[in-house]
Amino acid sequence: MRKKLSRRKFLVRGGLGTLGVLAVGTGIFRNPIRREIIDFTDSFVAPYLGSGTEANLWFEITKHNTIVLHSPKVEMGQGTFTGFAQIAADELDVNINQMEVIAAATASGVVDNLGTGGSLSIASMWTILRELAATTREMVKLEAAKKWNVAVKDITTKNGIVSYKNKSLTYAEVAANVTDWEIPTTPALKPFKDYTFIGKPLPRIDLNAKVYGEPIFGMDAEMEDMLHAVVVKPEHIGARFKHANFTKASQMPGVVKIVQIDNWLGVIAKSYTEALAAKEEIEVEWDIPKKWSEEEIRALITVGNGNEMLVQKEGEALAQKDTFLALEFKSPLGAHAQIEPNGAVASYKKGKITVILSTQVIGITQKHIAKALDVDIDNVNVIPTYLGGGFGRRLNTYHAIHAIQMSKAVGKPVKYFFTRQEEFQNDMFRPPTHHIMKGKLNSEGLIANLEHHFASGNVATDSVLLPNITNKLLGADLGAIRGGSIHYSGIKNRRAVQWHTPLPFATSWWRSLGLLANTFAIESFVDELALQGNKNPIELRLAQIEENEEGIRLKNVIKKAQKESNYSDVVTNGSAMGFACSTDAGTPCAQVAEVSIVNNEIKVHAITCVMDCGIAVNPDQVKAQCEGAMIMAMSAAMHEKMYIEDGQLQPIIFGPYEMALIKHAPKEINIHLLQGIDKPGPVGEPPLGPIAAAIGNAVRRLTGKRITEMPLKLS
Repeated sequence: MRKKLSRRKFLVRGGLGTLGVLAVGTGIFRNPIRREIIDFTDSFVAPYLGSGTEANLWFEITKHNTIVLHSPKVEMGQGTFTGFAQIAADELDVNINQMEVIAAATASGVVDNLGTGGSLSIASMWTILRELAATTREMVKLEAAKKWNVAVKDITTKNGIVSYKNKSLTYAEVAANVTDWEIPTTPALKPFKDYTFIGKPLPRIDLNAKVYGEPIFGMDAEMEDMLHAVVVKPEHIGARFKHANFTKASQMPGVVKIVQIDNWLGVIAKSYTEALAAKEEIEVEWDIPKKWSEEEIRALITVGNGNEMLVQKEGEALAQKDTFLALEFKSPLGAHAQIEPNGAVASYKKGKITVILSTQVIGITQKHIAKALDVDIDNVNVIPTYLGGGFGRRLNTYHAIHAIQMSKAVGKPVKYFFTRQEEFQNDMFRPPTHHIMKGKLNSEGLIANLEHHFASGNVATDSVLLPNITNKLLGADLGAIRGGSIHYSGIKNRRAVQWHTPLPFATSWWRSLGLLANTFAIESFVDELALQGNKNPIELRLAQIEENEEGIRLKNVIKKAQKESNYSDVVTNGSAMGFACSTDAGTPCAQVAEVSIVNNEIKVHAITCVMDCGIAVNPDQVKAQCEGAMIMAMSAAMHEKMYIEDGQLQPIIFGPYEMALIKHAPKEINIHLLQGIDKPGPVGEPPLGPIAAAIGNAVRRLTGKRITEMPLKLS
């Protein structure tokens, strides 16, 4: 039996619909309305937005009395599946060892239209997952009551067993031969004190699979009788296909077929090595209308250039006649550089499509495939796998369409993956940014005015999640402005202005979006104002935060970081501390970095991180996310940089693309979690915000010089 949509869920989704109407109806006419929407979306945790909200689609009871959760979110290393297992097990009344979590294929009927990202998996699924788990438990009790002809209220459940007096059955025994489940009204959820697994640091449920190398990633996927393929794509920005000579390549061993579709060629062979060898023999002529330079790209991304949007406006703006401090900050073009290259295994047979791949957007990928191949969406089954790194790169899955097109051309399944060089060349890059910070102190040494003017290319705009129309309606790129507003609510006069300019190559979502670069500029500048006013940088911040819920949570993480790090702004034995904080997606985070200069290089010795993400479903998992996020942020802040040379994006391989190594990691990382709200908040991206500024602020005390450009270098 299908469960009708509850009024509660209708109201939640209706609210989202209203947001859309508001944006269309009034946002294009009034900037204050636009700013209200932008401010709302900056901390809004979207609920589950997808199909298949029936409990019997999400949960499968196996004959071994285990429960399989078909998750609409994917696992890309963040430990989400373990958190889901803990949440579900508590409401199902089963042991955590009885839980298995897999990513739901679209054929299951459970299809999330939003995808996995934005640090929202646990937060957005917190309520609906508990509701559906509790509903499943009650469904089993109803069936047991029918078998025993007793009242449901007299039945108890524990460890996957239903009991009535001296009678007992496993969930599997109850479920045997049941084809039409009676789905009750969503029951009341347990009080938090009665949970056994939520809030506990349990081992990850995917640990064995990873230790023993089970085939759980996209690159492991295979289909019977499949062929292998590689592609030829342009290496210059904006190049278009003109002509190709592949006569020799088509005659090479193992080659089945060479196809030319749109702006690329596909080489299909019996093995990957044969396909790769044949590719090297293809002669391609490209039309290259312009060879872009690094200087030209930098000139495009400049404050004052592009579309302007005032995203934050409180109080009065600085006047030209005012005496104020101003600094300029920059961040470079960056790659995702995830371990697993993109690709897919696909089969096209008589209009029926099956594709196996690593993707963050299962439902969106299904829709794109159906449209590109002109088939009914119900004839497309997307089977997601674990992701060997995502960070936003798996939002763009056009390679799945390439694999299906090649399968259709040869009538057999085809496996196609990028080489490492192709992965770099065809990335959806993190755009460079440019920032101008302006500020003025009052007579008491507090900040009277603070302004952030920043420029960026596309981040969320014109992506699979937010089409270009969103930017036109709201006037701002919702990804690029992440962390761009001033979160010190006690500063009466504060502004943030975005300048948006699309680049001639694809830029898109990168972990934490604009947070890393924006926080680097804001928190470095606040630190400089503290030095100018001869103020302790932490006390200056605390003095300018209001006593509302958000302000209290922010103050608490700042104070905790100050205490746990024994923060001092005095250089001691060649070592200095730097402080920075940010609030991202409603999660405040504060960090202290202890830094010295070794052989003219910045050396980070220790990091103290305090974060308030609300309920930590698995504290170990949350701490691991903090550690990974900060190391990734350190890599981006201190090492990573793409550039344009002779019209090409460079470098295109690990090594020349400098990244943080084990030797660069701090010897000591201390994580402290606070719970300022009674629900889980975003975790995966907020810790990326403060680290670049914290390191830069420490270096400022050591050297007397302010580093204003990433990657952070002394010279």
